[in-house]
Amino acid sequence: MSRFKYYGIARACALALLLPLLALPAQGQQLRGQILGRDESGVASPLPGASVVWLGTTVGTATDAQGHFALKAVDGRNRLIVSYVGFASDTLLVDDISLPVAHTLEAARSIAAVVLTATAAGSHFDRLNPIQTQRVTGNELRKAACCNLAESFETNASVDVSYSDAVTGAKQIQMLGLAGIYSQLQLENIPSMRGLASVFGLNYVPGSWMESIQISKGTASVTNGYESITGQINVELKKPWEDERCHLNLYANSMGAVELNANYALNVTPNLYTMLLVHGSHMGRRADHNHDGFIDDPLATQYNVYNRWKYMGKNLETDFGLKYMDEQRLGGQMGYQRGAEQRLGSPYGFSVGTRRLEAYNKTGYIFEREATSLGFINSYTMHDHASNYGQRAYNALQHSLYSNLIFYTYVGNTNHSISAGASLVLDVYDEHLDSLRLDRTECTPGVFAEYTYKLLEQLTLMAGARIDHHNRHGLFVTPRAHVMYRPVEQLTIRASVGKGYRSPSAVAENTSLLASNRRFVFDELARLEQAWCMGINVLQRYTIGGRAFSLSLDYYRTHFVNQYIVDADQQATQVHFYNLDGRSYSNSFQAELNAQPFKGFDMVLAYRINDVKATINGQLQEKPLISRNKGLASLSYKTPLKKWQFDYTLQLHGGGRLPAMNGYPIELQRGQSFDPFVTMNAQITKLFRWFDLYVGVENLTGHTQSDPIIAPADPYSPFFDASQIWGPISGAKYYAGLRFSLWK
Repeated sequence: MSRFKYYGIARACALALLLPLLALPAQGQQLRGQILGRDESGVASPLPGASVVWLGTTVGTATDAQGHFALKAVDGRNRLIVSYVGFASDTLLVDDISLPVAHTLEAARSIAAVVLTATAAGSHFDRLNPIQTQRVTGNELRKAACCNLAESFETNASVDVSYSDAVTGAKQIQMLGLAGIYSQLQLENIPSMRGLASVFGLNYVPGSWMESIQISKGTASVTNGYESITGQINVELKKPWEDERCHLNLYANSMGAVELNANYALNVTPNLYTMLLVHGSHMGRRADHNHDGFIDDPLATQYNVYNRWKYMGKNLETDFGLKYMDEQRLGGQMGYQRGAEQRLGSPYGFSVGTRRLEAYNKTGYIFEREATSLGFINSYTMHDHASNYGQRAYNALQHSLYSNLIFYTYVGNTNHSISAGASLVLDVYDEHLDSLRLDRTECTPGVFAEYTYKLLEQLTLMAGARIDHHNRHGLFVTPRAHVMYRPVEQLTIRASVGKGYRSPSAVAENTSLLASNRRFVFDELARLEQAWCMGINVLQRYTIGGRAFSLSLDYYRTHFVNQYIVDADQQATQVHFYNLDGRSYSNSFQAELNAQPFKGFDMVLAYRINDVKATINGQLQEKPLISRNKGLASLSYKTPLKKWQFDYTLQLHGGGRLPAMNGYPIELQRGQSFDPFVTMNAQITKLFRWFDLYVGVENLTGHTQSDPIIAPADPYSPFFDASQIWGPISGAKYYAGLRFSLWK
């Protein structure tokens, strides 16, 4: 089917997702709302675990991870007590229980003669979640330029980000020493960046659109699907019902990139909210600082528009949105022009055009019965990708539909909760690599159930399973279990074990190898990848001299039952794909210290050891291009009057194995491993009441990988390869920007 015929389908699916908006709000007696906290710099963020209680009663609740709550009405009571440690408590008058409450607590200033100050932590671990989860707030994201999701992990110890090749500018993440395809990436609990978007998708989420990021290690809840193996990253975008009315971000750097981001929120009615977010970026300067004849940073232009709506009724709420993105990239040799014929003697080039449409709807209904609700999520994505890598053409179109129906309730009392539901994942690929046709349809319906037992805040047990059927791989079962135990208030112990699955998309997930002249050889068709992941985490909090410290220690092991191996060791001019025949595993140990040694100063120190091996070319060996260890030091200081902020990050990247060079000419061969190296970032921010000015530098020392491209002078030879990347490929990048915000 021609790709242009799909657009009618795309429009129809997008409209179908909006049908739940026609539902009328049902009557009910529950108060809903959201509690935020504003620190002394004026930044507001959701308060998880805030207490909301009817005055003069014991009827209350606590807010969830996003600060939302639902509280049953009490006859004759119309005043709420809202409180949170480090923030001034408030008493709210509720005139109409049918209207949602949106309230912001202010950082505590003083009590009698004792002065108290509080600043929302840039990053913190969730102490009550049975799944090890770290929340990265807007405060943390502003410690770096954070132009997109790929750059939002610079100060995080658990997620590594690196270039996938030296031509396209695509970035990839790693968790627990394994590629990002084994982590489930979600936008507000909707799977995203799958299939065709797995390589460039990190660039599709502008940094200033993000409210927070939740990073979970190990297998996630079965309610979120079967794909999470090493972890889950969930991105929360800005909400129209929150305090920020409008925001503007301007950015430029020394490489010639410029960027504009803006968002505006509007309360259409007391129950209906909307927000428009726009993004535009352009990189138009050709630079070749390492003198290899190739553009260091590809030229790129991206336009991104997102409109979201939210209706909050008495018992019914619905959220829907539509997002469209267009991105054009160009790289290769300095003299390459888009569309030029590529043949021996002419410049080598890379270009890609991407159009992406996303539509979603989330509808929830809260029943009269306490802690009982029904949620229905639907999303549709169209991703159109047209590219050339030298003389090779890779063109693909993906249509994806995701649906998840989930019911929450309890048995006996709210200590025993259950969730159950059904889901559907549908992917339709129209995919061509030169003359090779890779068209396919993947349909996976499934059902799931999960039981959770909570004993106050001391013990949580979670166990669940799901059954899914893939039209190509058959029936499979996903069991998972998590436990959280707090023997004392300051100590949290977690353990988890579970299984995860994924259907490989061999070419789409390895387009970095197209930035070479290796021939793709599929020794056998891919079977379903499956792996067990188990881990333990210990989180100890301390208070020394009135200052908070926390130490997190964790160990995770991922053991593959089957893995689709990408073998670049077997032959110099080929890459082979085949199913695992032997062992493949990852061991990851990490220690992380978060501290506030003195007022205004935040410090994160972390160190991780990776042991990642797989049976490649018949031999159990280290996976190539993965650092054996990583060290992180992130320091942030805000002056007493909150006028200046200074941020500095140092990352130590350990050495690792390089792919075998047998078969290469002697003059092109490299060593068997790469050496450790250090990168540094720094930023200075001047804080004003309504806006911030910031300047900074990435890769302060200018360290770059020497000779990132093999045979750059002969790009049409069989040995040309720009995919063997383990370090930075461009030097120091200086930048400056402005952030402006107005509050409701």
